[in-house]
Amino acid sequence: MNAPLAESLEMAIRRAGSAVDLLRDSQRRAFSHGTVSGQFTNWQSEVNSWLTSVGFMDQSHHMVDHYVKGPDAFKLLRHLAVNSFENFRPGMAKQFVATTPEGYYLGDCVLFYLEENLFNLVGRPTALDWVQYHVETGDWNVTTERDPQSMDRGGRPPVVYRYEVQGPLAGALMEKVTGKPLPEIRFFGMTDFQIAGHRVAALRHGMAGAIGFEIFGPWSQGEAVRDAILAAGEEFGLVKVGSIAYSTANLESGWVPGPMPAIFSAESLKAYREWLPAKAAGSLAGSFNSANIEDYYVTPFDLGYDRIVKFDHDFVGSDALQERIKSNRRKKVTLVWDADDMARVVSSAWRDGPKYKHFNMPKARYGLYQMDEVLIGGQRAGISLDCGYLANERKIVSLAVIDEAFAATGTEVSVLWGENPVSKKPQVEPHEQTAIKATVAPAPYGAHARTTYRK
Repeated sequence: MNAPLAESLEMAIRRAGSAVDLLRDSQRRAFSHGTVSGQFTNWQSEVNSWLTSVGFMDQSHHMVDHYVKGPDAFKLLRHLAVNSFENFRPGMAKQFVATTPEGYYLGDCVLFYLEENLFNLVGRPTALDWVQYHVETGDWNVTTERDPQSMDRGGRPPVVYRYEVQGPLAGALMEKVTGKPLPEIRFFGMTDFQIAGHRVAALRHGMAGAIGFEIFGPWSQGEAVRDAILAAGEEFGLVKVGSIAYSTANLESGWVPGPMPAIFSAESLKAYREWLPAKAAGSLAGSFNSANIEDYYVTPFDLGYDRIVKFDHDFVGSDALQERIKSNRRKKVTLVWDADDMARVVSSAWRDGPKYKHFNMPKARYGLYQMDEVLIGGQRAGISLDCGYLANERKIVSLAVIDEAFAATGTEVSVLWGENPVSKKPQVEPHEQTAIKATVAPAPYGAHARTTYRK
């Protein structure tokens, strides 16, 4: 007897009645950082390490590695990316961003150009699934291989280790552990190091505005490389950073992790939804509540990707995206949530009166797509996409896309916190919805991240 076919995303939407209903009551967990310890000391001190000394993060387990190899690999990825591929060559990396044929955001990840005809996409599955779909349904002379998150790997180790060192002393640490002066490397440029007798690939990266490197190599060499870095780091006050602290870094750097991909409605993507398994749908959380799934979609311009969208090549969604430039009226900002209102929300857990949605510290998202309504004068002004606590700033903030008319720094808005009606997600307890005052600030929030991070 043949095994039953797995439910596709298209089938799941039909079963639920709508994409919104499917995502709102999804039982899928929010994104996990896998097997990395939550905290090695305490998450506040670990967050502080990338501001004052140097933090060490093990990123080997929570991201997906997707390898694309073959004569058509460059052409395929160029066809799917909003990015320019001019002067893109082996030994470089870029933030890969893909759109739907309608010009909405579909997914993003980091794209490493490892060698001629060999690329590695690293990140959440959304953009990686889109690439794989085109490999399987198109006429591209490529092969692919995927290494999933550790939680989905069935007990075997990753193919590569991936570590990150971040902070004002990261450069000095790398000079000590390699025994050589640091080469001049531009932001998102790559180089090679020798650590513990092993060749190590390094991406000049930054997290929350701090200088740093993402380094990787074969898993079998990872323990020796890690031990050498940790030993050298003692002189610089190196702090091991767990997944709890790491989860807040994007709020400082202004990067929105995993907005909702606009794949749930367009007729042009029906074949893709029939190919995609239902488990890829994700989950929707937050107060933003519309029956129309397209109200939840964003564009690359909404997310601040203007600087990397280039129309020097034909890519999926390029014509539609050029039209969206003319009507784009939203901007990515940081919202700083009012301290007194937050005290009211948190203290509702032990006071008489309404009980508000629990605000988890330091990261409060409770679905893969966190979408809370931003209001001015009771009218919708935008969507808050990710929220949490900045230990280095002692602020509750969120990253949001709001109408340009309300995007000026200092504008007062409110964020609607909690669901109404309360969804059936297992991570949502009975609660009442409430408005929290907030003030518009730049994204990234920290001045260093805004001004020097990419230099």
